[in-house]
This record gives sequence, C-alpha cells and structure tokens, in this order.
Amino acid sequence: MQTVVIVIHLMIVATLIAVVLLQKSEGGGLGMGGGGGGGFMSSRGTTNLLTRTTAILAAGFFVTSLFLSWLAASQRGPSSIINTPASNSQPGVPGSAPVGGLLDALKKPAAPATAPAAPAAPAGPQAPQSK
Repeated sequence: MQTVVIVIHLMIVATLIAVVLLQKSEGGGLGMGGGGGGGFMSSRGTTNLLTRTTAILAAGFFVTSLFLSWLAASQRGPSSIINTPASNSQPGVPGSAPVGGLLDALKKPAAPATAPAAPAAPAGPQAPQSK
C-alpha cells in the first residue's frame, strides 16, 4: 500500500515540476518570458489550463504527503524514552534481573559495606615509573 502511494506521489511530483516549468513567466525577471502568439492554444487558454492543472496537482501532492505521513505514523509503534523495557541484564552485572524503565536502569546501585577503599587520587601530574 505504501509503495503504491509513494509511486503515485512521485508521478504527481514529476508532473507538477513539468507543468510549473511550462508556465510563462509574468515578470520576465531573467530576461526570458515568451513573446508572441504561436502555439497550439491561445495564450489565455494555455494560462488557464496550466494554472488549473498546477492547482489540482498541488492539491494531490498535499493529500498524498499527508497520507504518507499518517501511514508512517500508524506503522510505527509507540515509543517513550522513560518507559522503555530494559534488557535482560544490566551492563557490567551478569545475570541481574530486568529493571522497570530507563530511569531505574540509570540509578546507581549502593556500594557494598565491605568494599575495599579506593586509592587516593594523586595531587598532581606524576612521571611514569619503570619497574
């Protein structure tokens, strides 16, 4: 379904580009802008036809864009950063139980009472010592 709508959307886009490029410039800003009256239709008839075609194609582009946006949103499941289920184990702790959410996973576990004291940090930079 989505592929069909994308193909229709791309055909509308290509046709819309072609129709806009066929229209005559009114201001002649680049020094171009067609002159005199030869062609398969009169100047007024061509302008009306191209203007209406552009409006119809623009409406089709708008509708297919909205539909594709709605379709993509409906296929994606709900997501939340806070309520995501955690993996089977916490990082660094093999075999731990799953946690309720991201905030619970980010909580630091309390340090055990029998943990050895960490060595004090050096006061400043020190030169490496060979052994």
